[in-house]
Amino acid sequence: MAFTIMPSISHAALEIEISGGNAQQLPIAIVPFHQDNVKNQENIANIISADLRRSGMFRVLETAGVASQPNTMSQVKYADWAALQAQAIAVGKVESLPGNRLKVSFQLGDVLKQTQLAGMDYNITPNQLRMTAHKIADVIYQKLTGESAIFASRIAYINKSKGRYALQVADADGVNPQTVVSSNEPIISPAWSPDGSKIAYVSFEKKKPIIFVQSLMTGQRITLASFKGNNSAPAWSPDGSKLAIVLTHAANSQLYLINADGSGLKQLTKSSAIDTEPVWSPDAKWVYFSSDRGGSPQIYKVSSLGGDAQRVTFDGPYNLSPRFSPDGKSLAMIRNDGGRFRVALQNLATGQVQILSEGNQDESPSFAPNGRVVLYATRTGGRGSLAAVSADGRVRQRLSESGGDIREPAWGPLLN
Repeated sequence: MAFTIMPSISHAALEIEISGGNAQQLPIAIVPFHQDNVKNQENIANIISADLRRSGMFRVLETAGVASQPNTMSQVKYADWAALQAQAIAVGKVESLPGNRLKVSFQLGDVLKQTQLAGMDYNITPNQLRMTAHKIADVIYQKLTGESAIFASRIAYINKSKGRYALQVADADGVNPQTVVSSNEPIISPAWSPDGSKIAYVSFEKKKPIIFVQSLMTGQRITLASFKGNNSAPAWSPDGSKLAIVLTHAANSQLYLINADGSGLKQLTKSSAIDTEPVWSPDAKWVYFSSDRGGSPQIYKVSSLGGDAQRVTFDGPYNLSPRFSPDGKSLAMIRNDGGRFRVALQNLATGQVQILSEGNQDESPSFAPNGRVVLYATRTGGRGSLAAVSADGRVRQRLSESGGDIREPAWGPLLN
């Protein structure tokens, strides 16, 4: 059979290379967590450290040379860590519990003020240890920067390997990838539901593009749109009740709205042009999209209630693939920058545009849940890989998997 749903099959993790960083990185010490009678478990401190380094906001200090290695704040000798020039310190331990469970304890301290900033306990199963480490990194990030973090989130992408297409979901650090669906025919356009429980995508398994919605918990899926012609480009409304989609069943590509259960189809745009790549504004009042109705691809918006479309981009000969920042203030897009297709960021209030990426064939931008990072696909040497850049352009990451052709990333929401 050419098509399979496999919610638990893992593949090689993405490898991450980081360059650049914030000029004001905060020095922090992550002391190795004491593991009491816990064997063959991942090093939780290493996961936390890697998350914080990847943000570009922290300088994680080497702790091996410090004589005291505390696992609670009461054991911390602040003078030792001040001498290391640490401004913050994280300590913790992992203990075995009955019933094959673990207790993870963690505390965060301010070295300069010699006070505790946060402390949490987690009662988990062993396979939840990595995600717990990401959640601890989120707590540290939030306490020390005042912003929401992204480490306990997931990314989806399409991986083509040996002629087979797979929709995969991984942790935000590229580890723990799982294949959601696999086919010999193309799979494109993954889109997360707002609560992170489902993914909509387009599959050609029936020799034409059809939109499906699949539960990540159960693997169950529904056919959302299988109308005459092409069914493509699903985009969830902020409340998850509807999707904007693109259909050609009546004419050329036009935007439609459809309920999440596949009912209530309603046409949204009517033009002689190609309208595609819809995305909702965070307040659900507008649907932005790409269109060639002005002669070349540009970004437009239309009220989610219907009506006339308004042009949004005027700078540059070619703009498409709009994606909103979570706060609704910026729009990521792909711009033709002198013949090179790059990720750009437009401030919607001022119209100011900043080029963020450096590739020649970049595509499919997707914001992190906190708006700090833009994930995208890039092509070099005929093969696709994932890359990410901070919204200010300072920190760059390259995520790659040997042998795979990776496309169309989508960053999911934070997990509770």
